[in-house]
Amino acid sequence: MEQFFVEYNSHRSKLHIPEYGRNLQKMVKHCCTIEDNEERNKCAKAIIHIMGQMNPHLRDVADFNHKLWAHLFIMSDFKLDVDSPYPKPDPEKKAEAPPKLSYPNKDIRYRHYGRTVQMLIEKAKEMEDGDEKNAFMEVIANFMKKSYLNWNRDSVNDQMIFDHLIELSNGELKLRDDFVLNQTSDILAMTKRKRKPQHNQKNNNIRHRRKHNN
Repeated sequence: MEQFFVEYNSHRSKLHIPEYGRNLQKMVKHCCTIEDNEERNKCAKAIIHIMGQMNPHLRDVADFNHKLWAHLFIMSDFKLDVDSPYPKPDPEKKAEAPPKLSYPNKDIRYRHYGRTVQMLIEKAKEMEDGDEKNAFMEVIANFMKKSYLNWNRDSVNDQMIFDHLIELSNGELKLRDDFVLNQTSDILAMTKRKRKPQHNQKNNNIRHRRKHNN
């Protein structure tokens, strides 16, 4: 009686780039065993063509082919000897750990406003006094009120927004005495309108599926 053995992934060789799958990895492994240089180069180009077909949305991206050839060498564990149109990648650089991302370490005084508000305030402080700066400060103040309402929808005190703007700018930004923030009801209504189409689209999709199933 013929016996069948199940091949588990834990017993298989490691996939250097899992996105391409095991079949392509086997093609690369076979390509490395071809002794004839011309046939080996033909095989490598055929594999590159298949790799390109697997990612058609990237064909217009700059250096796309260069990346494919680099991936081919990586999948061969840098053992493939073919005539590449691009320099062969350095195995040592692949082994290097990627540089750590530099996270901003500045404290956010009011987290419900976020770092964006602080950046806008710093930009406003650099502007020359005048109508443009005043208009920019008013935009910032209304954005602060909207951000606050996202965090606390019950109530918001406009004077508190003015005070926070002065505090966050270290007293350098002060709005006109006659300036009035957008009404809370208008901000909440606008936010609700922006969310409503997505909700309606979701309901329409559900109704369409139910109709199709029936």
